[in-house]
Amino acid sequence: MTEVNQYQSALDVADIQNILGIGRRQAYELVNSGQFHIVRIGKRIKVSRDVFFNWLNGGEE
Repeated sequence: MTEVNQYQSALDVADIQNILGIGRRQAYELVNSGQFHIVRIGKRIKVSRDVFFNWLNGGEE
C-alpha cells in the first residue's frame, strides 16, 4: 500500500503514474478528466496530494 506522506503536498503526473501503476498517456487522461481539481503552472500539472488520495479512496473533493 502506498504511504501518503512519502509524497510532497503537490503531486505531478509522474507521481500519479507511479501510485496507480499506469502509463503516461493514461495519467494525463486521468488528470484532464475533471475527476479532481488540478492546477496548471505553465506546462506543468499539479494535483493536491490530499485531494488525489481522497479521490483514490472513494471520497469527494
